[in-house]
Amino acid sequence: MYYCCLEERMAEPKRVVIVDDSPGFCSMWRRFFEERYDGKVAVESYLDPLKALAEIRPDIGLLVLDLEMPGLDGIKFLEYAAAKGVDRRRVVISSGRDADELHRLFPAGRCLAVINKDDPAQQAAFLMILESVMRKP
Repeated sequence: MYYCCLEERMAEPKRVVIVDDSPGFCSMWRRFFEERYDGKVAVESYLDPLKALAEIRPDIGLLVLDLEMPGLDGIKFLEYAAAKGVDRRRVVISSGRDADELHRLFPAGRCLAVINKDDPAQQAAFLMILESVMRKP
């Protein structure tokens, strides 16, 4: 049978890219996305930011990026991703730094959000942001 309506087609999985030098953080978020959004996401995770650079393309639905990484910090990675066509409104910066410092480094509009990965309240806010991002085409 031929389907002519867009609503009847299967949606492509949203590409989620996680770049963090912490194996625990990468695996935790990979599991979270795959369990919560089963079939709706294609998750890639990279421990080495330099290896991840080759995979940065405009088709990223969400980029979760650690601020402090050896070899290439999150600020430089964000600028590279934006230059490659990744929408800044699809980038979340994570860090162990204080939330006020993160907001100073990343003023409104520089990325979707910044979160302190050790703060439960920030993690809860991140979950709300995710729900919003996942609903967008």
